[in-house]
Amino acid sequence: MIKIFLKKCRTMFFTFLAKLQLKQYGRSLTVNHYCRFAGNVSVGDNCHFNGMKIGGGNVLIHNNLHSGEEVLILAQSHNYNGNELPYDSTYIIKNVVIDDNVWIGSRVLIIGNVHIGEGAIIGAGSIVTKDVPPLAIYAGGRIIKYRDKEKYETLKSLKKFH
Repeated sequence: MIKIFLKKCRTMFFTFLAKLQLKQYGRSLTVNHYCRFAGNVSVGDNCHFNGMKIGGGNVLIHNNLHSGEEVLILAQSHNYNGNELPYDSTYIIKNVVIDDNVWIGSRVLIIGNVHIGEGAIIGAGSIVTKDVPPLAIYAGGRIIKYRDKEKYETLKSLKKFH
């Protein structure tokens, strides 16, 4: 009973901290582990974070995202074409868009200027450097298959969201 109470308290605390950092957030935000949201980050409804760090840039996360632990999104980079070496003090701002109903596994790295399509699944340990189409299951730097579109659409129409 005490463990459940402490887990709820921890989740409430981490959710509170996340709300202070986010530009905008929707209903039913749940943050189970420490997250850091730097930059311009907006989050939709029913998003669940289990340890994510976003390093600057513009990040738009739509509804029903679930993340594993230690997810890292890098949406800005140093300017190596500036007037100093190895880079100058300016940043190149990038965009990341994650559509509805995306599941991101643990220890995923997402590099700026990518769009992850609706219903996609990003496998644990993946590095995402290019767009991921809707319903794609992406692992090992490539699309390995697609979700069943008919089943996905049925569950979506019945509002079967976790």
